[in-house]
Parts: sequence; structure tokens; C-alpha cells
Amino acid sequence: MLNKVIALVVIIFVTFNCKSQDVTKVEHQHQKVLPFSDQDNNGGWVLNKEVSDEFDAETIDENRWYIVGKFKNGKPFYKHPDKPNKKVWKGRAPSQFSGRNYRLENGKLILEARWEPDFPFSDEIRKPVFGEALPYENITTPCFIGRKYFKYGYIEIKSKAADAPVTSGFWSMGERLEFDFFETYGGTINPKKKHLDNQLWWSIRDWNKPMTGKPAYTEKKDVGFRIADDWHIWGVEWDEKGVKYYIDGKLFSQVTAEEVTAWAKENRKNLNLPEDYNGYVATRPISIWLDMEIFPWHDIPKSKAELETHSPEGAKEDGVVDFQVEYLRVWQKK
Repeated sequence: MLNKVIALVVIIFVTFNCKSQDVTKVEHQHQKVLPFSDQDNNGGWVLNKEVSDEFDAETIDENRWYIVGKFKNGKPFYKHPDKPNKKVWKGRAPSQFSGRNYRLENGKLILEARWEPDFPFSDEIRKPVFGEALPYENITTPCFIGRKYFKYGYIEIKSKAADAPVTSGFWSMGERLEFDFFETYGGTINPKKKHLDNQLWWSIRDWNKPMTGKPAYTEKKDVGFRIADDWHIWGVEWDEKGVKYYIDGKLFSQVTAEEVTAWAKENRKNLNLPEDYNGYVATRPISIWLDMEIFPWHDIPKSKAELETHSPEGAKEDGVVDFQVEYLRVWQKK
């Protein structure tokens, strides 16, 4: 009889424990898929699974992402699968986009900037919209372009910027619109520009004339920490009324549509904008970009050693620096 009682108690305990674990797992999953700054879901957010990516599969979903510069016949190939007649940007010289510069590791997307002087670089030298014309040489970088578009929502990424003189970029493009969520510069080698390592730079850019890519609104702010030192969660709440920016779940900055227009008119007086100009051009569907670039106006690493100045000891000889992404999630209203 005693044995039966003990067995019954064990069964009840195991059953209860399993159910408890299942509930905990469900609660964890529920918490996991809500914006970090809105864990009670007061905003009524619904995850857009077509755009979001946990990067926990064995391969990249190329129905979701266009990987720029994948190799064909021994050379990088630049043709967008959805826009075959449109010219594909090869990257900001001197760095060039390569479809080989990434890996999936422990449920994360690791984007790589590489010192790779033997890469089959393009001979093209284009005068960019901003900056000087430079040849492609020495450094290759990654670029992932989302193939799914969306309009408005809460956009969140958990990432760790590369600790190197190269950008870790999270931005987007739409019709005559560029919406830059961040282009962080993780580890400058210019002693006069150490402030860049703590700086968030985000922008709304109007690609219609007469703006032609200039920011209709931009912010450059010190975030209070060195960005490449650790993982952070960056969130952008975006709708027709304006933008709210969150860092690690806390509101960092916000701007209304009217304030964007006022900023544009005040800071773009030389362009003779029309009286009815609306600077809040972030009202069109966008697709996400994840990339790395060299910003020549900050630094141009001239050697593998310079690219890896801040790499940890024992990892300075591979010529690779990493921009790590744990997830990208987009929520929208029902």
C-alpha cells in the first residue's frame, strides 16, 4: 500500500513538474516574441513572421533575404532576384560586398568584414552621392537585403557591433526613401574620433529632388556606453505620427512627423524647399538592410592589423571582424 502511495505521489509530482515546465516554456516564448520595451503588449503588437528572422536555421532563407555578391563562375554576382533590371550597389568603396562574408553560428547571424586583398574586386570607380570616388580594394563586407516589404510597426534587433573601424549597419530602403535605424562605428582607429564608438546615428533620408538623399531628419547622440563592448537591443516604433527610439527597452529619443518637417526646413534652407514641403517621407513600405561598410570620412583601414586593432589577442591574424545579430523582429498592429 505504501509503495502505491509513493508511486502515486511521484506520478503527480512528475506530471505537475512537466506541466509547470511547459507553462514556463510557453510563458518564455510569449515573452520572447514581444517588443523588449513592451512586455505587457500594451501596443497590441502582432509579430510579422515574413519579415522577422531568428537566424536559428541551418541556412539563410533566401526567399526572405537577398545576399548581395554571391559567387558565380568564380566572381561575385550582383543581380537582385526581384529587380533584375535595377543596378545593384556593390558597397561603399574601398569595401565591396561579398556573398561569402557571413556564417550562422549558435543561433546567430555573424556578418563579417574581411581583409581580403586577393578578392576579385570590381574595376568600377563611381562617384558616390556622398564622399569621394575610390577604388574597391582590400576589404570585403556583407550585405543582406530583405525581400519582404512592410509599412509601420515596431522594429527590433538584438546585436553586437563589430569592434573595428567599420560600420555595423541596420537600415532600410523604400520608394525614394532611406530610413537608417543605426550605422554604428564600433571601434575607430582615429584618436580624434573616439566619440564615434559611443555614438548612435540614425536618419530619415529623402531621395526625391532637391534633397537627393540628404537627411530630412537626423540625430547623432552619445548613448552613454561603448557600443561594441556588449550586446544591445535596439527598437524603433514607427507610424504615421513619428518615430520613437528605444535602447535596451528604454525610450532614448522620439520625434513627431511635424518636428521632422520643421528640422528639414531649418537645416536645408540652401535647397529652397517649397513652402508645403513635408519632410516626414517615412510613410512608404520599406525592406530591411543588414550590412557593414567603410566610412572613408571616419577611417580607412590600410592593413589587416589596422582592421583588427581592437580584436582580442589570439584573433588578430584571421583578418575577420564580426557584426553579430541574434534576431531581427518586426511587429505590426492587428
